[in-house]
Amino acid sequence: MILTDERPDSVELADRAATIRAAYVHIPFCARLCPYCDFAVVTDRDDQTARYCKALTLEIEREKEWAPLDSIYVGGGTPSRVDPQQLGLVLDALAAQHGFSEEPEVSIEANPEDWSLDRALALRQAGFNRVSFGAQSFNSSTLLRLGRRHQPDQIAVAVFAAREAGFSSINLDVIFGTPGDGSWGETLVAALSLRPDHLSCYALTVEPGTELFRQVAAGSRGPDPDQQADAWETAAAAAESAGLVRYEVSNWARPGHAVNYNLAVWAQAEYLAFGLGAHRFRSKVRSHNYRHLDTYLAAAEKGASTWAGEEPIEGWTSEVERVFLGIRRVAGVRAGPAGEALWHSDEGQTLAKHGVIELDGGRLVVRRTLLTDAVARALLALPPPPIQN
Repeated sequence: MILTDERPDSVELADRAATIRAAYVHIPFCARLCPYCDFAVVTDRDDQTARYCKALTLEIEREKEWAPLDSIYVGGGTPSRVDPQQLGLVLDALAAQHGFSEEPEVSIEANPEDWSLDRALALRQAGFNRVSFGAQSFNSSTLLRLGRRHQPDQIAVAVFAAREAGFSSINLDVIFGTPGDGSWGETLVAALSLRPDHLSCYALTVEPGTELFRQVAAGSRGPDPDQQADAWETAAAAAESAGLVRYEVSNWARPGHAVNYNLAVWAQAEYLAFGLGAHRFRSKVRSHNYRHLDTYLAAAEKGASTWAGEEPIEGWTSEVERVFLGIRRVAGVRAGPAGEALWHSDEGQTLAKHGVIELDGGRLVVRRTLLTDAVARALLALPPPPIQN
């Protein structure tokens, strides 16, 4: 297994992450659509879960054999709604096609209301050892506004069941910046009292095409950026006081519990991906699957490609992307040509003057985390270098 007990924010771990072999599996089934969600999900199609898992195994078998996987992340959607035995068959297909490393990290996303000790034990039997709970808030009113089905007390019950079942790492996802929510501090206290191994804090965002987008367009109050910045600062202080170490903009972990899958993506490592709308990066090509369930199923079942599109990532595009992904990490990223170009640009010098970025031992590091998006915009605005004849 790649991870050790070293700090999640160490430079050594960030650099070694490029060697991680990871795979993502998307399970799209949900009881209902959350108003802020723009992922590839379906509702009222639970009768298709077994068929879908079989289609996943067919897609996995079509993938060219790679290398033993260090990290498998099963997300959604709501994977915890699916029969653990069906999910186990998907893991078996991955192991048969690519192999697993000696101690792979095998994660599943779960909703508290779908969780029980019996389900947790069945998922452990299937091969999962890490769980990420979509807690989102510990306030009933806020959960209702976010379209969630669980109550705050169900989160603790789910965490305790996961521990009893033997899950070695537990994450809580929480959302800040919900309009009208004055309970963020209480949510952090409640979440950290459960002593999670990992904490992910995400700002509520208004994505085009979502119900939240339509509500805001119709005049409803949207998230306030200044309040969200304050909420992030509150989260950072609370998490670090609880012994969690921030290693990326939105993620904190105890030593040994940074997520292999996340580390691989931010290091621009290759990774596989399977299922509805899934995005992968392999052999310098980014590709994505169909987002329509019936289209995906039909393609997988007849042995055809499930890809809806692809894009080569080479040259300057690849170099800019490497830095774009890497600046999200506390450890920063090796500057390289794109980082150096940003540093020496007018915008880069302005950012450096205000203490936003720093060139430290050949690494580009964002020191004012809340301005990471501004650094990313400056990076993407860089012109490509002239072609050498």
